Amino acid sequence: QVQLVESGGGVVQPGGSLRLSCAASRIRFSVTTMAWYRQTPGKQRELAAVITSGGLTNYADSVKGRFTISRDNAENRLYLQMNSLKSEDTAVYYCNAGGGSGFWGQGTQVTVSS
Repeated sequence: QVQLVESGGGVVQPGGSLRLSCAASRIRFSVTTMAWYRQTPGKQRELAAVITSGGLTNYADSVKGRFTISRDNAENRLYLQMNSLKSEDTAVYYCNAGGGSGFWGQGTQVTVSS
């Protein structure tokens, strides 16, 4: 069974940075499109950033220029570097493999607050 385990969440002040990591196992990671989604209470889960097997990336307008998605195919790891964090970035962040009908991690909480 595919496993996706997120880490790196926490509490940070506005303007700060965090780096999320997702460890993937039992998956052909190097050929799989990977993504980070986020969700706040009462709202639908939304795509934050996506990276294809070839390294092409795309970002939600709300995070463009502040977040960077990357992958290490040798280590089967996905990353999300988040800079210049804002209070509206507060959410549970989920690692995803293979799109909406694919596989999900358990999520990691990111709280941006002074």
